Amino acid sequence: MKEKIHPDYHTITVVMTDGSSFETKSTWGKEGASLRLDIDPKTHPAWTGVRQSIDRGGRVQRFKNRFGMIGDAGVGAGAKAAPAKPAAEKK
Repeated sequence: MKEKIHPDYHTITVVMTDGSSFETKSTWGKEGASLRLDIDPKTHPAWTGVRQSIDRGGRVQRFKNRFGMIGDAGVGAGAKAAPAKPAAEKK
């Protein structure tokens, strides 16, 4: 094996969403670092079968704020434009 071309392989602690943890070897971080998971097999819908609707980035609210659809009936995607005024007739 060539020297100085491979990443450092060391022990880290992985912390699950419920607070439990385990040690494993990885090239991530530094020796003794803690990797906190946002989603793991205990909470991911692929393993639990339960779908969770999580709007982490606030995308729906940002959309509503941007297009002014906060409780205004008729404003936004379903709103129709006012009828156009007829053009003046030429003589």
